[in-house]
Amino acid sequence: MTRRIYFSSVGCLAVALWIGGAMATRAALAADGDAVRRPNVVLFLVDDMGWMDSTPYGSQYYETPNIQRLARQSMRFTDAYALPLCSPTRASILTGQYSSRHGVTSATGHLAPQPSDFEFLPATAPANQPLRMPISRNYLEPSQYTLAEALRDAGYRTGHFGKWHLGVSEPHWPERQGFEVAFHCEPSAGPPGAYFSPYGVQPPGSPAERGRKHVVGTITDGPDGEYITDRLTDEALEFIEANKDGPFFLNLWHYGVHGPWGHKSAYTAEFAKRQDPMGRQGNPIMASMLRSIDESLGRVMDKLEQLRLEDDTILIFYSDNGGNVHSNVPDDPKTSRGAAARSEMMKDWRKWAGDRPPTNNAPLREGKGRIYEGGQRVPLIVRWPGRIEANSTSNAVVGPIDLYPTILEAVGVQPSAEQTIDGESMLGVWRQQATLQREAYFTWFPHLIPAVSVRQGPWKLIRRFQPHPQYPEVRELYNLDDDIGETENLAEQKPDKVRELDGLIDVFVKRTGALYPQPNPAYKPASGTTTPGDRDPAWGLVPRSCSAKLAGGVLRIEADGRSPFLGTAQVRHDGPVVLRLRIRAAAGGTGRVTWKGARQDDFPDDQSVEFAVPAGNEWNELSVRIPIRSSPGIVRLYLPAEAGPVELQRIAYFTADTEKPIRSWDFSNAD
Repeated sequence: MTRRIYFSSVGCLAVALWIGGAMATRAALAADGDAVRRPNVVLFLVDDMGWMDSTPYGSQYYETPNIQRLARQSMRFTDAYALPLCSPTRASILTGQYSSRHGVTSATGHLAPQPSDFEFLPATAPANQPLRMPISRNYLEPSQYTLAEALRDAGYRTGHFGKWHLGVSEPHWPERQGFEVAFHCEPSAGPPGAYFSPYGVQPPGSPAERGRKHVVGTITDGPDGEYITDRLTDEALEFIEANKDGPFFLNLWHYGVHGPWGHKSAYTAEFAKRQDPMGRQGNPIMASMLRSIDESLGRVMDKLEQLRLEDDTILIFYSDNGGNVHSNVPDDPKTSRGAAARSEMMKDWRKWAGDRPPTNNAPLREGKGRIYEGGQRVPLIVRWPGRIEANSTSNAVVGPIDLYPTILEAVGVQPSAEQTIDGESMLGVWRQQATLQREAYFTWFPHLIPAVSVRQGPWKLIRRFQPHPQYPEVRELYNLDDDIGETENLAEQKPDKVRELDGLIDVFVKRTGALYPQPNPAYKPASGTTTPGDRDPAWGLVPRSCSAKLAGGVLRIEADGRSPFLGTAQVRHDGPVVLRLRIRAAAGGTGRVTWKGARQDDFPDDQSVEFAVPAGNEWNELSVRIPIRSSPGIVRLYLPAEAGPVELQRIAYFTADTEKPIRSWDFSNAD
């Protein structure tokens, strides 16, 4: 290697051990017995790339000819999963374990590692929280016997290039987890400092700082203006060249297409002139970044062909979570206040993308950070000439836990008996000779909007640990064959299926040692505050930016933030509805109803109706016609509580044509 590749002292020791191990393993036969040399493995991981973000998966806006080229030579998975955030996926790839077992459950790898006596399920929580919630491990436990260590010990040269996000301190860096060569920097939630050189990385132990981050690692600056996606590719190609006599394991984990969304303006300008024929995608910055990712993949494929290694290399293209649909939109709190809103990055974003989110995952629901399909279903394409049929597809339900056992079986390496592996080898699926034997696949995600999901055949059950203002139903059941957009919750219609899948979740929690949320002994609910439950007259009606206190047959709404509203997901009707209120408000004001469809990621401006609330102490009967066209996913009732308390005796939604009740709440007889 001619530039900047960094070997830690531990890495050097690993090389020495490798030389001895290689003597014993070099003559071992490959899994199918047709070659002495074991196949190389290239894991090409993209950050925040959604299921619909490439041509082979259906995008008509993004330009990805090399991903399309790879798909024609490979098996493309239609039902591949990741975790809703990046670090858990990465830890599961390297360990073969569910996140509930390895403990990296959120994207916190850029934070300081917790001490050895840390309680990942705290003994208590703030008094306003009914549950004690688990805390993610900020690092990959060094005692794990990683995929890189297993391959290194079997004679593979191992290299990691790019984002790590599995530990900010040196004891948790990739050099300590089986990678002999590492080119990375920490903290690594995004790229080092910026997407363009100089990157601002300081030598380990340097007191220098860049902004508020003390960035350290093995990445070094290139020529001014060098793009980090291109640089990582340069380093990866040098690794391939240096180890062409193999076998090698190349871990190319790109920073793109994660924020802060550095992009090549020339590319972006081209995409700014285009429109998506489907009217879904259309962010030129994301398109520009995806073109650079696609070019990187093409260069890797070209290098393998140039060295005549393509037939001896397993090439895996994958994403670490669903596409980002929430950042940089008008109501994103991270970009709507303070310095973030004034930053040059945000000015650049507004110039090219306006208020558009990074991508659109439709027909999948929502995106990154959510347990719906848009947050965890991702592209997965695997090429292994002569073993995997070109231009083939598979609907097998697979995930990051499966890469560890699959790769080891494919290269003829026995897994260590000391490493617990939750995944199942996909080798039979790759060869179209067998199906997976597991009963179900699980996603454990106790953060943001905490939940666990189980996928069994076409069925998916989401279990939330507690109601959420936007998602008040704690059980959601979907048939993904019929409803890939998760628009119709079948939990009430199919209670037997809910019980069956609930039971599988219970077994999963016990088997993997999941830190399940527990009651908070310090919890002190505010007097009179409604708590959703089977007997609660406000069940399914969730306050946001306000308190909702029930007493004397009245639901009293008092603002504790801006734009207070009551949200619900229980207004299900295809077509216009009528809202009827019995309401009084001393100060009066303007109310508003907004709604979004189950397949919409936000609340469109044209899906909003305002109404007047008279001032005074008299009860008023109001009727508001809402021109809904299809069954809404969420309806929000905004009330003028910022001007003073608002009281409600009744809320009811009816069909506009037949006056048939849809959902109502009557507080007049409740205490």
